[in-house]
Order: sequence, then structure tokens, then C-alpha cells
Amino acid sequence: MTDDYLGRIGRLIRDARTHRGYTQARLATVLATSQSAVNRIERGHQNLTLEMLARIGEALDSEIVSLGAPGPMHLRVAGGTTLSGTIDVKSSKNAGVALLCASLLNKGRTTLRKVARIEEVNRILEVLTSIGVKSTWLNADNDLELIAPDRLDLSAIDDAAARRTRSIIMFLGPLMHQHSEFELPYAGGCDLGSRTVEPHLSALRPFGLEVKATEGSYHARVDRAVTPQRPIVLTERGDTVTENALLAAACYAGETVIRNASSNYMVQDLCFFLTKLGVGVDGIGTTTLVVRGVVDIDVDVDYSPSEDPIEAMSLLAAAIVTSSEITIRRAPIEFLEIELALLEEMGFRYERGEEYLAGNGRTRLVDITTLQSTLHAPMDKIHPMPFPGLNIDNLPFFAVIAASAHGQTMIHDWVYENRAIYLTELNKLGAAVTLLDPHRVLIEGPTHWSAAELMCPPALRPAAVVLLAMMAAKGTSVLRNVYVINRGYEDLAERLNALGAQIEPFRDI
Repeated sequence: MTDDYLGRIGRLIRDARTHRGYTQARLATVLATSQSAVNRIERGHQNLTLEMLARIGEALDSEIVSLGAPGPMHLRVAGGTTLSGTIDVKSSKNAGVALLCASLLNKGRTTLRKVARIEEVNRILEVLTSIGVKSTWLNADNDLELIAPDRLDLSAIDDAAARRTRSIIMFLGPLMHQHSEFELPYAGGCDLGSRTVEPHLSALRPFGLEVKATEGSYHARVDRAVTPQRPIVLTERGDTVTENALLAAACYAGETVIRNASSNYMVQDLCFFLTKLGVGVDGIGTTTLVVRGVVDIDVDVDYSPSEDPIEAMSLLAAAIVTSSEITIRRAPIEFLEIELALLEEMGFRYERGEEYLAGNGRTRLVDITTLQSTLHAPMDKIHPMPFPGLNIDNLPFFAVIAASAHGQTMIHDWVYENRAIYLTELNKLGAAVTLLDPHRVLIEGPTHWSAAELMCPPALRPAAVVLLAMMAAKGTSVLRNVYVINRGYEDLAERLNALGAQIEPFRDI
């Protein structure tokens, strides 16, 4: 390798390490090398083998290099452009992932319509295929057919794919119906702090599932004599926790009551899907779900997951920070009403069309046309709440919006212990973001955005926020290693370019 390449690789490794929250000493321990060696690598003074590059990439969950494939994807953004035109909201990433896991319950043919072809879905499909599920993309509309085998081969599970997604934890609910004992790799995904899996295990213990964590795997054992004796009260009103409890209850012969359940969009989509499998679900959209399970599910089912409210919020933020007027079609209004009410309070102007139904026949959609607006800071802090409050995943977009507004805004991200820290990356683009503690930032606007080169934050929504800020910054910015964005968005750069953005994907290693 040339000195120039070594220096560039060293900077990529340093930035990935910093975003991961590792010290040089910690990375050295993981790699079984010395801190001085890591220091030399980051300064570009150490020759590197492809094996070492692959080990570093695995340790940092970052595609520093891909053996046998192109290097990591970057985005070059020519900012300061105004957007115009119309864009459709894609189907929900989180609903799609939940439905892929739920397909394991069905011995018949499962057809899912317009599934988002994103990296998170790819990872789950790789896992499903490895254990024997036949998956077929049917057409250019991203319709997906899934057929499970009579017996899943868990010994063949794609360990690498499983470790790159937290969604693997939702295999627990379906698998416990088919296997009395099994293993799953530790879950990966976004770096948002030490999110415990205990709420999942607490929700599944009433069905007889016990899980022991050993190095690298969850060891699950099911006691069939144990069944729910009273309502299951979730200790955390989490989306995936609720989904896991639903997946366990779906094939339980009796009636299961789940209290403190999430009523968020992906949970509702899962409930609608389960009813098409023949499972009885009462209380959809509330915090108490009553499930009447079916022991043996064998039906051919056709289902359309609804549109993604987080993508819709991303597009709203893109229009706001670029002072653009665009029409966002198929926005799931039920899951955006709080966000829009807050934006109206800040001075946002928009037109909203009549409501119509999504492909699932249940979710309410509208078309939203954004209008040029002068925004000011809200009267109170902005913080998320479980549905029907401001969506936890939509909170980061208010950081880039607040940076474009007049005045001082406090954002309180109480759910994750790391995510607010990533919002300070906006400072490198000219924003004034002050980190008050791991959960709170103070943002002073309006911002005179300026171009910069940044490493992509390792959390999906903060990464998208940085990209939006780059679109508002005059000049050319570079966002490096955007795998995390591709985990949650399908063809985002291409679709924004269709509105007038200038975003160029490229690889340099």
C-alpha cells in the first residue's frame, strides 16, 4: 500500500473507532495487538494485511474494507440546492423486518408487497435463507414470497448476518414454537448504547422460554409445561418487545393478554398481519392486546406493510432545511400528527390532502405539500414519547430542523444513552449544538451551514440527519461509510436526486 492509502485508511479507522466509542487501548485488546500498533495504524505508519483490515472492520462494525467486494460506500454532496417535485414514501422498514420474522410462524406461502430493499431486510433474509426458508423477489415492485420448510435448520444459521442486526432478537418468539432448545447469535445493529434484552426475556418467560447468555450466543430452552397464567405486563413499552410477545402468543393455544404494549406503527402492522394468519387480536392501537392464538398456522397469505412514518419525517426535514416546496405522497398521518403539530408551533407551513387507506386497508395516508417557512424555536423542549407521542426515531430530525430555526431549542433524547452525542456532528457543518449530558443537547439557530467531510455516525437516524444538513450546506461535503443509512433507507440518494439534490455515491478503496 502507498503512504497515501495508508494515511487515508488510518483516518477511516480512527474515525470509526471514535464513533464506536473505543479507545486505542480497547481496540488493541479486541485485535490482540498493542496500543502502539493501533496508534501507528491510525497515523498511516503501519503496513496492513487484508486480514488485519477485515478484523478491524469486524471489531468496529464498519466496512473499512470488504474482501472480494468493493470497499465501503461514501456520498459526495453538492449542497445548497433547492428541492422540488413529488416523492412517494416507501413501506416501513421496521414493519417489514417484523413481518419477515413473523413469516416463520406460517407453514404456508407468505407474500409481502413492496418490501423495502434495504440492508436490514437483506440481513434478515440472509438469516432466513440460511436456515431453510425459500425467499423470492417476485418483481420490480419489491414483492417478496417466503416459504418456510417443514423443519428449520438452525445449525446452519448465517452467524455473520445475524450479528449485524438487532432484529434477530425477534426470532425468539417464533422459534420457541418449533424448537425446545436452540441458539441465536448476539444481536448487533445501531450503536445506541447498552440496550438490554431483559425486557424481551421477561415477556417470553410466561411461555416457558428461558435464555442464558454465554460468549457470543443466546442459549434458549423452552419448558412446554409453562403457560401464561395471568396478563403479561411488559416492563418496557418497546416496539420489538411487544412484537416478540405477540409472536409467542400467536401460536399459543389459549388467550394471552399483553399490557403496557406498544401501539406504534410497526406493532399495528404486525397485528394486522397476524389477523390474516387467523390469529385473533383485540385492542390494536391500544396498550392492551388480547391474543387468541392458533397452534398450527398453514395459510397462503398476501399482505402489504404500510408506509414508513420515519421516512416521511426524513423527507419533511429535507424540505425544511433546504427551504423547499415538495409534495410527499402516502404519508401515514396517524403516526405524524404530533410531529406536524410541533412543526406548526415552530412556524412550519404546509398543505394536507384528504385521507385515504394504505394497501393494508387499515392505515390512514395523506399527501403533504411543504411550503417555504421561517421557523422559530418551540416554547418548550422537544422530547419523544411512546405512541401516540412524538416518535422516538423522529426526534433526531428535530435537531437539524432546530438548527435551521431562529432561537434556542433543547432536545431531550431520554431513551438512548449515546444517540444525542452523535447530534454534535452537526457542529462540523456549522451548527451550534451544545451537549449538556448524554441525553440532552441545546441547539442555537439559525445555522449558516458549511461543507465538510465527515465519517457517518454509526446510528441510522443521526446519520440521515447529517446527510440532510450536508444538503443545506453550500459547497461539497463528503459523508464516508454510509452502510448504516442503507440499513434503513432504500435508494435514498437516488430518490433525493430526483427532487433536485446532488448526491453522488462513490467508493475510494
